[in-house]
Amino acid sequence: MADGQKSYLAPDLAASGSRYLIVAAAGAAGLAAGWFINHDQFFLSYLVGYVFWINMALGMLFLLMIQHLTGGAWGVLTRRVLESGARTLPALAVLFVPVIVGMHSLYEWTHADAVAADKILQHKAPYLNTTGFLTRAAVYFVVWGAVALLLAAWSRGQDLTGRPEFTHRMRTLSGPGVVMYGLTVTFMSTDWFMSLEPHWFSTMYPVLFVVGQGLAAFTLTIITVVWLSGRAPLAGVVTQKHLHDLGKLMLAFVLLWAYTNFSQFLITWSGNLREEVPWYLKRTQEGWLAVALILVIFHFALPFVLLLSRKVKQNARLLAGIAAVLLVMRAVDLFWFLRPAVPHGGGEGHHGLSLMTALSTVWIDLSALAAIGGLWMFLFMRGLSKRPLLPVNDPHFEEALAHGRH
Repeated sequence: MADGQKSYLAPDLAASGSRYLIVAAAGAAGLAAGWFINHDQFFLSYLVGYVFWINMALGMLFLLMIQHLTGGAWGVLTRRVLESGARTLPALAVLFVPVIVGMHSLYEWTHADAVAADKILQHKAPYLNTTGFLTRAAVYFVVWGAVALLLAAWSRGQDLTGRPEFTHRMRTLSGPGVVMYGLTVTFMSTDWFMSLEPHWFSTMYPVLFVVGQGLAAFTLTIITVVWLSGRAPLAGVVTQKHLHDLGKLMLAFVLLWAYTNFSQFLITWSGNLREEVPWYLKRTQEGWLAVALILVIFHFALPFVLLLSRKVKQNARLLAGIAAVLLVMRAVDLFWFLRPAVPHGGGEGHHGLSLMTALSTVWIDLSALAAIGGLWMFLFMRGLSKRPLLPVNDPHFEEALAHGRH
């Protein structure tokens, strides 16, 4: 590795990441307690925690491919963060095993008696079946892992040699990679999440997950870049101009999240179809309306107003603070999406689970977030420590630095 690249290494990040293993251990202890108290709730809470972190990794893979296709200063600064997050996907494939074990608790369509008594489930059985579910999941992870690892390997080749062929390979793969990402996330969100309530469907549902993944990934990326900008070797490299660019992109994702969610709500409500409206009724009754209002305020209205200000976007602490609020709101959004769904064998009437009942077991959700998140952050930080924090052999590297100075 060239001396210029070594100057951008930060091996102490691995030691910082080791602290997250303590968080993972504490979360695992909470999950173990949840397993003994309520098996069905354990699996649903695990799914909530799992989807948050796999959305993070997938969002980073998506943004990485977009950066290779479009270029730009923001991508050069965030490249290592995005690569490190995307490289956690093979580990997340292993962490998917508890979801497979809990399929019978989570999904009504895995019960032969339920399918036999329900014409809708019979109609969907050629798609919603255990063999198809597992086969498609294997395909998803193979596609995601292969794209992430190839991009990482070619990026390393670019670091070591500076040869333009590696840049070309990454750009060439990213085009079809984005298409494959869109297709796999569409089917993944249908399989893993929408099928929790198999009588309901929405063609906008996968789009909501794609946008949510991008926003979640961007919030953590901004927090990480701001944190690294205050320490060697990136101190003085990240400028207000760079932060302003990142802030504008985050504002775009906030607006896109609001637009897609409101579009689904408006279409569903105006259609007033019996098979579609109950999904929203479950999430606006039994106390859930309060959570929806929190999302409207803190996931859209407040960040939107603040990010309109140039000064806010150029202030590292304020920008990171807004990103942190949005990161928390991403977890709340997934909680609102998934927890009102009643897995097979449970429920509180046709309105679904009440908010108070959900809050009584929210500690299991938090345990899952901590257990999976602690391990994910450890792998993420270790990945950051092994590569130069800036791709100095990228053809846009000097352009990105110059962009921040003007």
